[in-house]
Amino acid sequence: MKKYPGIDYTFRPLSFWEDRDPLSAILRNVKGENRRQMIRDYWIQGRLKQLDPKLLLDEVDEDCRGRLGRIDPSFMGGEYLPGYLPGEVEIARINLQSTTSDVISVRARPFSGGAQYRVEDEYEAVFVLPSTHSPGPLTVEELIALLDGGDIRGEGLVGGLSLGYNELNVEYSGHKELRHFTRISSDFYPQLHDHYEHVFDEWVAAGEAERAANEAEVKPKNENSVIILHPMRKSDS
Repeated sequence: MKKYPGIDYTFRPLSFWEDRDPLSAILRNVKGENRRQMIRDYWIQGRLKQLDPKLLLDEVDEDCRGRLGRIDPSFMGGEYLPGYLPGEVEIARINLQSTTSDVISVRARPFSGGAQYRVEDEYEAVFVLPSTHSPGPLTVEELIALLDGGDIRGEGLVGGLSLGYNELNVEYSGHKELRHFTRISSDFYPQLHDHYEHVFDEWVAAGEAERAANEAEVKPKNENSVIILHPMRKSDS
């Protein structure tokens, strides 16, 4: 794993089970990505009481999901995630810039004095992690290892859960176009996003360099050479 300047890879939250502030308590297990951002915006503006109480719930009902989806398909992102187990919290989130803004949720719950981890998405995929338990909260480095080593059973993701979704789509779109396709964030690990922004930048740079090298290979050795075409027969004119 490459480390980048300015990021404390040894950082470890004191606990997954204690909220840092009132906003964290409200957002703790809110599923919808757009609703989470809406709650943050209203909180910052001091207008949270003006927000419909239904939008503050961890999970909205089918009618509300339908109304949100009619605003824009992106409002469905995260709303179809499975429910949380008792004591379970989301410690990291992978957002995809797909039509419906799909979300992959990395979760932890108390287990034998430590934490147990699992990953859920909105399509009932079965995820495999390199480790599912730890004696306490993970460090930034350990969480990155968990994400980079994660996979979907039967899929064989290249680049794990971090770069895997970009790699799945790169044959249909270029590296540059996919630069912001995946966004990784965490309320517990603020610098996790910064680390992966570097990773995605380097992924694009490597992909563009490979593309340029491939294009160079197919060019004629003598770019100044003249290609002579067979003249058109009069009968073809």
